[in-house]
Amino acid sequence: MSRQPHERPLRFAMLGAGYWARYQLAAWQEVAGAKCVALYNRTLAKAQRLAEEFGVPRASDNAEELLTSELLDFVDIVTDVGTHRQFVHLAAQHGLPAICQKPLAASLEEAEQMAADCRAAGVPLLVHENWRWQRPIREVRRMLNDGSIGRPFRARIDMISGFPVFQNQPFLRDLEQFILSDLGTHILDVARFLFGEVQSLYCQTHRVQTDIRGEDVATVVMLHNYSQTTVTCNLAYAGNHLERECFPQTLLFIEGTAGSLELAPDFWIRLTTSGGTVSRRFPPLLYPWVDPAYAVVQSGIVDCHRDLLRGLTDPGYIPETAAADNLRTLRLVRDAYRSARESIAIA
Repeated sequence: MSRQPHERPLRFAMLGAGYWARYQLAAWQEVAGAKCVALYNRTLAKAQRLAEEFGVPRASDNAEELLTSELLDFVDIVTDVGTHRQFVHLAAQHGLPAICQKPLAASLEEAEQMAADCRAAGVPLLVHENWRWQRPIREVRRMLNDGSIGRPFRARIDMISGFPVFQNQPFLRDLEQFILSDLGTHILDVARFLFGEVQSLYCQTHRVQTDIRGEDVATVVMLHNYSQTTVTCNLAYAGNHLERECFPQTLLFIEGTAGSLELAPDFWIRLTTSGGTVSRRFPPLLYPWVDPAYAVVQSGIVDCHRDLLRGLTDPGYIPETAAADNLRTLRLVRDAYRSARESIAIA
């Protein structure tokens, strides 16, 4: 699909009208070149309310009929993970590119089949994975690429919080696989984004809260191929009280042969070399629609959208989070669960 700047914006339908849909819609309105013309939700009233709020012309509770009757260029799927395969397959049947919320599917096998369906239909499958698009994380990547600390050899990525995440997304409480599947897809993707592909992996998990089905704590240790960096990812939504609550900030500490790099609370990046320490703050852009509690995450949605849209309009460009790339992250999640199950106790 190729589009000249003077041509009309790409028309898309958004499937889903839950918590994240309103922020996805608001972020799309910041991006020139795309326009939401229809909203689907299985509860029609929810679709109608969101459509009225954002000036979307049509709301429907029939996704098949909507995709058949509307002139669309792509579909943005923001439903729960259990319906992703159904809607991606529906988009492929109609010859429409699909952008799908993460995690792409409930299992790696299902995600691989979704990618195969889209390849067979000759349409792109893109993944809305916005964590790597956070402003401070992009800056850390730039500094690593510049060689600011030499060759990185060890790093820690922390996303540890007592934030009541189940209040906004209660369905997470019932997932058999929780933190690695939900948050781990973000954090392991960030590890790949910063340090490249993974050579080996080890994982331990815990369930601290007793009223949930899945694990709410995970520790993943990886050795990355090209950089030969050992990376430890610490993940927790254990409901505990922390002296320093940074939700939803991701904190980083990276050691290199010529210095160290820290992404500290409140978006401070500290670069320490033989010349001393230089500190600079990289806060997220604050759009009017951003929820302050999620600012660093939600503002990154805009840049994520821009990259995905470029992938739909520039034939020579592959978005960072195309399905082929995201499947590599999902394989890490699969391997982390397998490692946690198969860990051997030493007497």
